[in-house]
Amino acid sequence: MPYEISTEVSFSSAHYIDGYPGDCARLHGHNWVVRAAVRSEARGEGGLACDFRTVRDMLGEIIEPLDHAVLNDIPYFRENNPTAEVIAEYVYRELAARMDAGGASVSRVEVWENPRNCAVFFEE
Repeated sequence: MPYEISTEVSFSSAHYIDGYPGDCARLHGHNWVVRAAVRSEARGEGGLACDFRTVRDMLGEIIEPLDHAVLNDIPYFRENNPTAEVIAEYVYRELAARMDAGGASVSRVEVWENPRNCAVFFEE
């Protein structure tokens, strides 16, 4: 029986969208919210599919270099325009690389740039 848990972290940063035909091409900031969902086919020790704290700690490690930074100055985002979609994929891949082989895997990552706008990355 599959289970899915999710947790979130937040960070503040600035970015600009290179080549965007509008005001987002200028440097501006967001208070981002990153929500990651992790899936497991079974509950493990203590009845947990995956420990919220473990996932949140891994997200914190991924997000720490992005917090209070200009994203376009970070090497990965120099090559990949730091849109919400790209940030979601970046966090997904970084989190997936940190997940151990305990049976849990990342199912999706949401990146909210404000309460109305969200990008989601997942693999089918």
